[in-house]
Amino acid sequence: MARTTYRCTCGALVEFKQDLEKESGLTTRRWKCKQCGTPVPGQIGEKVSHQHPS
Repeated sequence: MARTTYRCTCGALVEFKQDLEKESGLTTRRWKCKQCGTPVPGQIGEKVSHQHPS
């Protein structure tokens, strides 16, 4: 399966769960870039949240 990556507007490469921050207090999961807090598109955030460096 191909790895999903996302280039944030701040320039950070979001490719692993560790690169994301989950917004708390919401009924649905929303992901943000851990570097700057910019929202990551939902479908990309969900895919990246299941990727771990090996």
